[in-house]
Amino acid sequence: MDALRGFSELALGSRLKRLSDFIMKEVQYTYDHFNIDFDPYLFPVIKIIHNKKGVTNVEIKKALKLSQPAVTQAVNKLISKDLLKLENDKLDKRKKILTLSKKGETLVVRMKPLWRAIDIVVKDYTSHSSNSLTEHLNKMEDKLQHNSLSEAIINMAKKEVSNNFEIINYDVQYAQSFYDLNIEWLKTYFYVEPFDEEVLSKPDKYIINKGGHIFFAKRDTIILGTVALMPTKDFLVYELTKMAVLPNQRGQKIGQHLMQHCIDFAKANNHKALMLYSNTILENAIYIYKKYGFIELELEKDSPYERSNIKMELRLK
Repeated sequence: MDALRGFSELALGSRLKRLSDFIMKEVQYTYDHFNIDFDPYLFPVIKIIHNKKGVTNVEIKKALKLSQPAVTQAVNKLISKDLLKLENDKLDKRKKILTLSKKGETLVVRMKPLWRAIDIVVKDYTSHSSNSLTEHLNKMEDKLQHNSLSEAIINMAKKEVSNNFEIINYDVQYAQSFYDLNIEWLKTYFYVEPFDEEVLSKPDKYIINKGGHIFFAKRDTIILGTVALMPTKDFLVYELTKMAVLPNQRGQKIGQHLMQHCIDFAKANNHKALMLYSNTILENAIYIYKKYGFIELELEKDSPYERSNIKMELRLK
């Protein structure tokens, strides 16, 4: 028996507070799931600063109808996390303008798919007709009891993420991302060989200038993943290599999108095959390669990678 429900409209404030706390807890769980270090209680303030591209404390207070201490507390928390920066107003030096820092801008980009997911799911949980607010709360709480809010948001966010990036060609401005993504992947699963360090630190020299290609999965200003097509002795065969995805974006099929892009690119340019080197301990990767039609070849004794114990090829013609 839910005593608050029994109190009807008399307990409206308490029920709204309980529901608010519950939703905040569920939303916090979704941020944690995606390794996003953010407090959902700070959302209104960071969102208004992002939307207005620069705003004062007083303007935040007026826009959100919050008390000045509440705004100050939220702003201070965001500043302590290096998500905001203070700048002098160009016309009135006494005014302090709050804008997102580079770290803040990056974080907002990462949070946007989650925000869209939250909006979609909460609308679904609240879209029903009722004769009173308490009846509406009853229906919403019943749905929350039988359908996990955080799970629904996480599933929706994964869909938002997977459909919310573009694949772009190499540009020198992304060379560091190419290096960082691949070094992180190698250190996580294997180790960095001298050959890796040399190629990854000089992609123009070893890949682009030799007729190869590098592609990136990009969302707004964030590079999510990368892959390369390196030329081989047979100019009609590319090596599919240097594929890596940000740790907190893995499981979103970004790698598969990049691989499909490489396959489509090779077909469009009349190449006869793609080949790759891998290791059988990467069971999921091997499974995906086979799903796309790659077959195992005999591994040569002088393989360029010490860690490789399998060679695969996808015939395109």
